[in-house]
Amino acid sequence: MNSKDLLKITGLPVLFASLCCLSPLVLVFLGLSSVSFASSLADTFYGQYKWAFRSIGIFLLVITTLLYFRHRRGICSLDAIRKKRREIINSVLLILITSLTGYLFFLYIVVHYLGVFAGVW
Repeated sequence: MNSKDLLKITGLPVLFASLCCLSPLVLVFLGLSSVSFASSLADTFYGQYKWAFRSIGIFLLVITTLLYFRHRRGICSLDAIRKKRREIINSVLLILITSLTGYLFFLYIVVHYLGVFAGVW
């Protein structure tokens, strides 16, 4: 598995899982919201709905992983799964580690400093 495939698999789920704090910033940067409303919205999303956003991210991660193995790697049957068991296990572990690291970096570093720059938090 190369880094391009890994980014394709984990990019969209990380983005959707981070929307609890990213969406108020997008509204501010597009000029559709005031800073105080965006701060209130971010508090509400992160406080009450963060698990909904994370659940959507996990669901999308499962879907993108299954699509990768089915279409890119051609693993469609149980016999193919048995033959490539170690490759599948290693790939899934790599995908999980990359997505968790990407989520933590994107949400708690990139989005945080964008929010500080915009004055939302």
